[in-house]
Amino acid sequence: MARTDKEHGTRRPRFDGGASAPRSLPAIIGTNLKRLRTRQGHSLERLAKLAGVSRAMLSQIETGKSVPTISLLLKVAEALGVSLATLVSKPASQQTKVLVRNTSPLLSSNGGRFTARALFVPSEADARVEFYECRLAAKHREAFEPQVGGTRESIVVVKGRVELTVGVDQPLLLSEGDAALFQADVERIFRNPEGNEALLYRVVTYNGKSG
Repeated sequence: MARTDKEHGTRRPRFDGGASAPRSLPAIIGTNLKRLRTRQGHSLERLAKLAGVSRAMLSQIETGKSVPTISLLLKVAEALGVSLATLVSKPASQQTKVLVRNTSPLLSSNGGRFTARALFVPSEADARVEFYECRLAAKHREAFEPQVGGTRESIVVVKGRVELTVGVDQPLLLSEGDAALFQADVERIFRNPEGNEALLYRVVTYNGKSG
């Protein structure tokens, strides 16, 4: 997922539920983490070793006492072989699910200059495809760390223009209606060259590898 731009000295992004979001997101993450960990037969010590994080931090997350960074949750999700959204969303309880705009949890970084709203709800079978509505503030640059090998990504620009850089490739300027498909196991950079907010949809498809 997104990381902060070190050039601007900003902090690593954490989950922001938005103004009307429920305050139970840490509890949801903790419940999901414990359910997935125990289902796969991992002790806290073993999962901590697989994910490269401390046992104490995992314990705090499971008990809802810590709001983890996106970077840390990505490590845990990859160790479990699930998507990031599987850790942060309530399991679907019915066939049709309405995602109310102002109550959906957001991924937010750089003081809200980049936001991503999940447009899906993963089931307990663990989602392999993630669909996001993303907003880039005017002149903002957002960098994404490489995903696990085999992960693919697609974006389509809905409003404004977005400059896309994938790995060492030359930047591509995408206008409204333009789409791009690419590997996500390298760094990707989205930059809004315009003076107004850009809106795009982003689909991340994992390779189905289980941990």
